[in-house]
Amino acid sequence: MAKAKGARIVITLECTECRSNTAKRSPGVSRYTTQKNRRNTTERLEIKKFCPHCNKHTAHKEIK
Repeated sequence: MAKAKGARIVITLECTECRSNTAKRSPGVSRYTTQKNRRNTTERLEIKKFCPHCNKHTAHKEIK
């Protein structure tokens, strides 16, 4: 039998400052993967995480 689609999905978080900042420590964009419950959190997730390219804690937003 087919399994029902779960409420938890895997999402990717991307640094918001890496995309626009050209004067950063190293080239590239910081990305993290995590899970979220699509029934409880319908809007896009935004979490402060450490970005090794900016060398500081920045806001990471959910991307498609």
